[in-house]
Parts: sequence; structure tokens; C-alpha cells
Amino acid sequence: QKVLYSFSIYSSKTDLKAEVIDVSYGNADDLKRIKKMKNVTNRIALLKLGRLPLLYKLSLLEKAGFGGVLLYIDPCDLPKTTNLSYDTFMVSLNPGGDPSTPGYPSIDGSFRQNRSNLTSLLVQPVSASLIAKLISSPKATTTNNACTPLELPNNEERIVNMQIQTVTKFKTVTNVVGYLKGLTSPDRYILVGSRHHTAYSYNGQEWASSTAIITAFIRALMLRVKRGWRPDRTIVFCSWGGTAFGNIGSYEWGEDFKKVLQRNVVAYVSLHSPIRGNSSLYSVASPSLQQLVAEKNNFNCSRRGQCPETNVSSVQMQDDADYFINHLGIPTVRFSYEDSQLSELSGEVILQIANEPVLPFNALDIALEVQNSLKGDQPNTPQLLAPASRLRESTELFQSDEMRPANDPKERAPIRVRMLNDILQDMEKSFLVQHAPPGFYRNILYHLDGKTSQFSILLEAWEHCKSLASNETLQEALSEVLNSINAAQVYFKAGLDVFESILVGKN
Repeated sequence: QKVLYSFSIYSSKTDLKAEVIDVSYGNADDLKRIKKMKNVTNRIALLKLGRLPLLYKLSLLEKAGFGGVLLYIDPCDLPKTTNLSYDTFMVSLNPGGDPSTPGYPSIDGSFRQNRSNLTSLLVQPVSASLIAKLISSPKATTTNNACTPLELPNNEERIVNMQIQTVTKFKTVTNVVGYLKGLTSPDRYILVGSRHHTAYSYNGQEWASSTAIITAFIRALMLRVKRGWRPDRTIVFCSWGGTAFGNIGSYEWGEDFKKVLQRNVVAYVSLHSPIRGNSSLYSVASPSLQQLVAEKNNFNCSRRGQCPETNVSSVQMQDDADYFINHLGIPTVRFSYEDSQLSELSGEVILQIANEPVLPFNALDIALEVQNSLKGDQPNTPQLLAPASRLRESTELFQSDEMRPANDPKERAPIRVRMLNDILQDMEKSFLVQHAPPGFYRNILYHLDGKTSQFSILLEAWEHCKSLASNETLQEALSEVLNSINAAQVYFKAGLDVFESILVGKN
């Protein structure tokens, strides 16, 4: 029996016959404009996927009173060489993990909540060609190299009957985890994450490149191990299950071992989708790891004789790194490449983090990222500039007074290196906010996309308060960011004080 791949996991299940209303990308401005013109209660929204997180847009539609959503990808939002007009797709409305055990591990004996759907909306992904038929348009047209987006005219009415009867069942999700124990710091871990095929999941071929890269790396590493080599820190290899349904395997493993991981993990290297797009390298990394990624890429490309500009940024990733970034504050890096050099590049980064006496993280880059996130014409951010400046001063002192001597073998003392590494591995934990809009990262060092440098939660709060008389949401978001910056500054200052007291004690 052919499996239906065009469906929304954890959608509501019922029938709905109603008028279709085009909400474009479904942002706050779109909904404000539409609600002035039409009654949207129990109507069906025609929604395009865009840069805003899907869960966030669905929360806005649900709050506005819509009853259903037809979700599609506008061909004008895709590269000109890509034609997915007739392709269907699957989406998960699961923010992460087993929905029946929210916030705690899904192990035998755990209480399971009855959560067969995670929204009151009927959500159905459809192809762009079907939307073109619905609005009586000859699909997205191109005139003078300008693509005309699909759009349902406001003065036309379409009635659609939606019927969603998906069945939710409990299935076992399996992770495969192995490790290579470190020689000098076995209690410090580098997690290397890939994914494997899960039965009944969408597009079973996507996992293949992920599995191929991690398998090749393990095979190469074990050849060295047989000759007696060991990394300084432990490398943990993870192949996650249940990724397509909402990163279930990685979330549940993370929740199960949370206390150990919070204390011991120094970095997460994601091999989620290593092969994609063209032959250029696209890297996503925590601010503290961006310099390492750029250096490695420049070194590798110089050996090959071609050095395109390094494309590395801190943007939200849709993969199994989610839990480790947003709940544990672990520095993370992911490479995507269409080249055989990817395995080599990923391997070199993993080995450098595993073997360098001092973790190759850059504290100053975090402070610079914070200052860059406060640039632009955002209102009410001046109150954050002074704390951000103090954070930069503290990280500059930390970088010059502690990082420099620790990287010099003549000045390196084991106890100081260990203390320094403990500070470096926990740098990002200060930037985990308590509350973030649905689909937004709790780790505010990551942006929605590469085009926006401002803090995502501040941008969302500003858009939200424009349609309201109160600016309470914006003030709450500003407070979250302010507390994060202050916590980070205090963290680095406390680290400097500890090192200073040690020096005084020795003298």
C-alpha cells in the first residue's frame, strides 16, 4: 500500500467546509489587513511557507479564529532552477520530542498525556499546482524574469471541504549511540549527530547522505584507533530516529541524560543534511565557533586552490541539534556541502575540538554578535547598548588575559586549562531565555535567517505590539534580552575574578 506523504503530523482531525481566505505569509501585518476586510472565524487560511517559523504563524491563525489551513510553497520563493509545483510534502507541528511526555523523558513507566493533536486547526500541505487550480491561475507566471506569486483575489470566493482523519499511534523510536572514550578528559564529550531512516517517515532518501558521512568518518577514525591513537576528549556518535516527526529521538535522549549532558558536553556537530544545493559550503555555527569554521574552510580551500567567501552564520536550524541548542546551550556547528571534501572538513573540526588542550571557542565573538544584534532602527534598544558594551569589555579581557597564555605551551598549567575550558563550554547558557514565541529559538544568539541580524524575539515582539495598544510584550522581550546580556557579563567577570584570586594565592 502506497503511503500518503502529504499530511500534517499532529493536525486536528475533523471535517470543515468553509470559505478560503488568502493570508499570504500569515505574518501580523497580513492578518491585521485581512481581519479589517473579512470575518475569519472558522474560515480556511491559504498560507505560504516563508521565513517565519510555521508553528508561530499557525499560532497567529489559531488565535485569530481560523478553522483550517491549506499550506503550500510559492514557486516564486524557490530558485529558478527548481520546479516543485507538483510536489507534495509533509510537515510536523511537533515543537520537539514525544508530545505525550512534554518536558520529561519518554521511558517505561512515564505518565503519558493524551495529545493526538497539537493544534485546533485542520492543517493540510498541498502542492502549488493544486493552489493554482483553486484560484484559477495558470500557476506562477514569469514575465521579464519577474515571477508573479500565486494569489487569490479578495473579491473572489472559493469554498473548500477539508477532511482530515489521520490516526495517531504509539511506535518505538530507536537511537543508535556509540562512543570513543577520551584519553585525558574522558568526561568531556563532543556529540556528532546524524539521522537514520524511520519507517513511515517522509522522503526516506534524505537520511542517506547523513548516514554516509558519519559512517565514513567512523571508519577513518577507527583505522587510527587500531594503531593506538585516542582523542583527548570523548567523541559520542549519535544516529537519531524519529527526526521527521519532530526530532523525537534526540529530544528524548537529551531529556533522559540532561544532567550529564549539561555538565559534560562541550560541542555538538550536526550532520543532518550534509549534501545539498550547489558546490559552495554553507555553515551554521554558534558565534563562538564561527572563527574555527572560517579558519578550517580557508585552510582547506587554499590547499585546493580555490577560496570562495566563507558562508557561516548563526541561524535557526530545523534538525536534531534543536534540543542541544535550546535546552542545554551547547555550542553547535553544521556543514552543508555538495563536495567530497565535506567529510574531511567535518572530521577536522571534530578532531580539533576533541584534541586541542584549550577549546577552540571565541568568547569575544559572542559579545560582537550581541552588539551586531542591537544595530538597526529597532525601538527601545538603547537601554541594551551599555550592558552589551560591558559584556564586550569583559570578553576582551578574558580573551587577552586568559585565552592567550593558556594557548602558549610554555605558560600552560593543567588546572588553569581545565578551569578555562569549563568557562568556554558554558558560555552560551546565559542566552537561553525562559519564554520564546512558538517556533522561535530559546537561544537568542541564533537569528531567523541570514538576512536579519537583530534578536528574533525583539523583532517578533515589535511586530506584535504594532497591532496592540499595549507594548507589554515588547517590554517582556527587552527584559529577557537584558537579563541574558547581564548574566553573560557577570559570568565572564566571575571567571576573571577566579583566575585573579588563584594568581594572588600563588604569589
